[in-house]
Formats: sequence, C-alpha cells, structure tokens
Amino acid sequence: MDAHRRLLAESDSDIFSHIRAEEQRQTDGLELIPSENYTYPEVLAALGSVLTNKYSERYPGRRYYGGQEHTDAIETIARERAKALFRAEHANVQPLSGSPMNQAVYFAFLQPGDTILAMDLSHGGHLTHGAPVSHMGKVFNFVRYKTEADGSIDFDKMRALALEHRPRMVLAGHSSYPRDLDYAAFQRIADEVEALSFADVSHVGGLIAADCLANPLDAGFDVMTTTTHKSLRGPRGGLILCKAEHAKAIDASVFPGLQGGPHMNQVTASAITFRKAATEEFRAYSQQVLVNARVLADELSNAGAQLITGGTNNHLMVIDTIRSFGLDGRRAEQVLDRIGITTNKQVIPDDPLPPLRPSGVRLGTPACTTRGMKEGDMRLLAGWMDEALRSPDDESLLDRLGEQVRAHCRQFPVPGIGAE
Repeated sequence: MDAHRRLLAESDSDIFSHIRAEEQRQTDGLELIPSENYTYPEVLAALGSVLTNKYSERYPGRRYYGGQEHTDAIETIARERAKALFRAEHANVQPLSGSPMNQAVYFAFLQPGDTILAMDLSHGGHLTHGAPVSHMGKVFNFVRYKTEADGSIDFDKMRALALEHRPRMVLAGHSSYPRDLDYAAFQRIADEVEALSFADVSHVGGLIAADCLANPLDAGFDVMTTTTHKSLRGPRGGLILCKAEHAKAIDASVFPGLQGGPHMNQVTASAITFRKAATEEFRAYSQQVLVNARVLADELSNAGAQLITGGTNNHLMVIDTIRSFGLDGRRAEQVLDRIGITTNKQVIPDDPLPPLRPSGVRLGTPACTTRGMKEGDMRLLAGWMDEALRSPDDESLLDRLGEQVRAHCRQFPVPGIGAE
C-alpha cells in the first residue's frame, strides 16, 4: 500500500473501506454504462497531485493570482494538444463538467428567450439540450426534433422546424442515440436560417479524436463540446472547441461568466488524456469499442432483444426491455446489477413510462473494451444478459450467472486498480 493510501486508511477508515469496496466492485463486475470508463493511472496520479492546491483564475499570462508559471505552462499544453487532436482553431479546457460546458456555450452567444433547435430528450438528447426540467430549458426556448420510427432523423422535417421557428442555434448531439449524425446536413440547415451550429459530442469525443467517427468541425460547425471522460478515458471535465472568431466569447462565458478558477488538477489530467488520445494505441482501442458494440448489438438482437433503431453504429445501444423481456427498465437494471453487469435504466422515444421506471436500458462498450475485452467476450455477455432478463426471479440462476461474470472479469484487470 502506498503512503497516501496508508495515511487515508489510518485517518478515515470509514471512507477508505468504501473506496476499497468500490475497487472490488469495479474489478468483479462488467461496467456497461456508456458514459462511464476506466481512466488512465497517470490521470489518477494527476488528479491527486499538488495541482489541487492552486487557484488559477482567468487564463495563461493573465491570471489574477501569482505563482502561475507551471499552471500557465500546463494549461497552454492542454489547449494546444486539444486543438491538434480535434483540428480546432481554439480550445477552452477549463469547464468543470459537461453541463456547465454546454451552459457556457449558450450564454456566449444567446440571450434568455432565444430559440435553440435540439434533439428531444426521449429520442436521445441530453438534459442540457433543453429538457423542461433543466434550468436551460427554462432560460431558452428549445424547439425539439424527434427521430423517425426506424430511428433515423428526417432532415426535411428538421428544416421545416428551423424555417418556422428561426432558431439562433442548431444543436447536434445526444446521450442515448445509437447512430452517428450527418453533421453536414445539420450545418446546411443552420446556414439556411443563419443560425450558429453547435455539436455536443460528449459521448463520442474519443471516437472522433481517433478518427473513427465524423468530426463536426470538419463540417464547418461553429462550436463543439465534449466531456473528457466517457470515450476519451480522461478525468471528469469538459472541453469547448470552436472557430477562432468565437474564442473571445467562449472564454469570457466560461470565466468570469459562469465559473471561477479552474480545477488545475483536472486540467493537468486532461492534458495527459489528449496526448494519450493522439496515439495509435488509442485509435486501435476506439476501433475495438465500435466492433464490440456492433457484436454485442447483433448478439442481443439474435437472442430476441428489441433495440432502439435496430442496432448501433457508435458505442452504445438501447434495449426496449418491455417489448423484449416484459420488464421495465428499472427492474431490468436491478436484475443485471444482481449478476454484476452495470447498466442504466433509459427512456425510449415517446416513452409512456416515467423516467425512474422507463421502458428501456442503455449500455455501451467503452469500459469493457478498456479492460481488453473483445468480440468473444461480447457474445458471452449477451448470453448472460439474455438468460438473466428472461428469468429475473430465478435466484439460483442469477447466483450462477453472477459467479460466471465475476470469474470472467477477474481475467481483465482494471487500470489503476492493482495489488497492494
């Protein structure tokens, strides 16, 4: 046990015991929530470094406090790496997480009451894309487009909405949509109504960095945001990328507009992540994420699961558990938890059930791919899930499946969790 862990164990055994238990849970189970991943050990080291101690309000070369020679250098490195990775003209690495990241974009360009065209939450959008329960949904006028019965986006219908409502911003992005987006089509609509184009690629940022999925900036988008964890495998945080002409507005919206000093340990960890994401190893990892997702989706479909849009061509999929297994999403999530497979309950398009007891579950492959799992493991996983969800009350079966999951997982180490 290293010195820091020993000190924590001695000074606060209650908290330390839960950290150890969480390490065991992550080791023994399969993490399939598509927004979660296992970060790099180097990132964990940066997050626990002395950079935690330093306030660095404002931007490199123009800080309010002294003692910034190293923080300035680190933030500059982070910005330059992010720009190179995503082929962006400007990068702001200070957002504390995904929600304030998107809020900073809105307030950089819009006034309260302005109209934004964005994907409906139940059809795959995100809370920050104007869900009525979010603060942003109360501040701005969101007009929501939906997907078709086959899961596609009808851009003629979207164009009609844009022409009718004349939004100031057209937003492309999702949190539970299992397909890639046609960013050029979004850009054409934004151009026609003279709106800003904004892409939130938080889920697929790593896959875009690896050139495995399309980059909205290549299609001419004004702004793109991504969280730095999820498919990027970095720290919990946000990143804003934009055209040079928008740099001043974005930076002022982040600070002093929305937040105070950045978390410099997080910025440092992001810089490490961007370097990792520029490697051939990361590109191979991202390609395997997509392969694993397709295999898992195919295997589940072959077993009779009904997938929203019929499959996936990104890292995630959504199962309609009501039609597939006669279970609502909350019950399905609980059954899978019981055997050590972690997913999240998920609303489906125009879901008749409430959000805490919806009709589906969402799952994805970034985390299990990080541990080294490949196609054969996805076939095993699909079989375990199908067995459990078809016999949710068979305790002996669930016990047996849980032991199989644990035994299999222990063959694949979790980065950052090692022997004492």
